[in-house]
Amino acid sequence: MIKRMVIMLLAVGVLFGGIFGYKAFMRAMMMKYMFSGGVPPVVVSAVKAESLPWQPRIRAVGSIRAVRGVDVTTEIPGIVESVHFASGDDVRSGALLVKLNTDTDRAQMQALQAGTELSRIIYERDQKQLEVQAVSQAVVDADAAELKNRRAQLAQQKALTAKKFIRAPFSGRLGISTVTRGQYVNPGEKIVTLQLLDAVYVDFYLPQQDLSRISVGQAVDVATDTYPGRIFAGKVTAINPKVEADSRNVQIQVAVDNPKHELLPGMFAAVEVLAGQPRDYVTVPQAAVAFNPYGETVYLVHEKEKDAEGKPVLAAKQVFVTTGEARGDQVSLTHGIKAGDMVVTGGQMKLKNGSVVIINNEVPLSNDAAPKPVDQ
Repeated sequence: MIKRMVIMLLAVGVLFGGIFGYKAFMRAMMMKYMFSGGVPPVVVSAVKAESLPWQPRIRAVGSIRAVRGVDVTTEIPGIVESVHFASGDDVRSGALLVKLNTDTDRAQMQALQAGTELSRIIYERDQKQLEVQAVSQAVVDADAAELKNRRAQLAQQKALTAKKFIRAPFSGRLGISTVTRGQYVNPGEKIVTLQLLDAVYVDFYLPQQDLSRISVGQAVDVATDTYPGRIFAGKVTAINPKVEADSRNVQIQVAVDNPKHELLPGMFAAVEVLAGQPRDYVTVPQAAVAFNPYGETVYLVHEKEKDAEGKPVLAAKQVFVTTGEARGDQVSLTHGIKAGDMVVTGGQMKLKNGSVVIINNEVPLSNDAAPKPVDQ
C-alpha cells in the first residue's frame, strides 16, 4: 500500500509539474515574442489626400415667401351677394372676386344724387339772379358750398359702395375660398389668399461674422426637399441694415425666379451662398478625421523601414489637422497635411503612433462631394 501511494504521488507530481512547466514555457515564449516587436500589423484602408477646387459656401436654412402675397379681405361689413372666383384660379389685377349686398347703398346714393342735382339747380338759378342784383353774393356763396358738400357726400357714398365690390389687388393665384353666398363678413376677415408666384423671396439669417462675405447681387443656390436634387438659382437682393440684438444675426433676402410656380410661400429651403472665388483645398473623406475635445487628428501612413525581403514596412503616424468647410463626404483641411499624403480612412480605432499597418482597400469608401441617396 505504501509503495502504491508513493507511485501515485509521484505520478500526480509529474503531471502537475508538466502542466505548470508548459504554462511557464508558453508565458516565456509570449513575452519573448512581444519584446521582440512581433505585434501583428493592423489592416486599414487609406487614400491619398487630393488638392481639389473648392467653392466657399455659406449654408443656412430659410423660408420661402411670395414677392407679392396678401390675404384678400374687406374694409366694411356686409352680406356676400355673389362669389366670382373658384379656389385655385389665376386672376388678373382688378378682377371681381366677391360682391357684397349693396341695396341700402344704392338707395342712399340715389338720394344723394337727387340732393346734389337740386343744389346744382339752386346754385345756377341764384347765379343768374345775382347778375340782376336779385340776391346777394352771400347767398350764391352758400349755394356753392352746399353744392360742394352734396357732391362730396355723393363721392363718399360711391366710394363706400365700390368697396363692396372686392377685387384682386394684383395678378396672381388664388387660394382656397373661405366665404360663400349669404355669409356675413366682418372687416379684416380673410376671404381668400392671393399670391404672385412668378418669382419668390427666400428669407434667411446669418451670424454677424459672415456679414463681410455677403453682398447684394451674390449668387445663391436654393434647394428644397420637395424636389430632391433640384437647385434653384437666385441672387441676394437685400441685406437688412439692422442686426438682431438678441441673436446677433442679420436677415438676408434672396430673389428666385419661379416661372413654373414650383416654389410656394411657406416652404422650407436650404440655402448656399457662393462666397468668394473658388480655391484649391486639400480634401479627405470625413471618415478619416477623428474629432476630439483636444483637436482634430488623422493618421498618416509612411514607410518605416525595409523588411528582410526589401519590401517597405508601413507605419501609422498621428498628426493634428485644422478642418475647414465640408461638402458631401469630403472635408477640407487647411493645416496639417499636404496633397499626396496617404491618410487612413478606416481602422483608426486599432492604431497608435508607430503601429505597423497593411493597406486593404477592397471595400471602397464614399468620397463624393455631392452624394445622393440610394435605394437599398
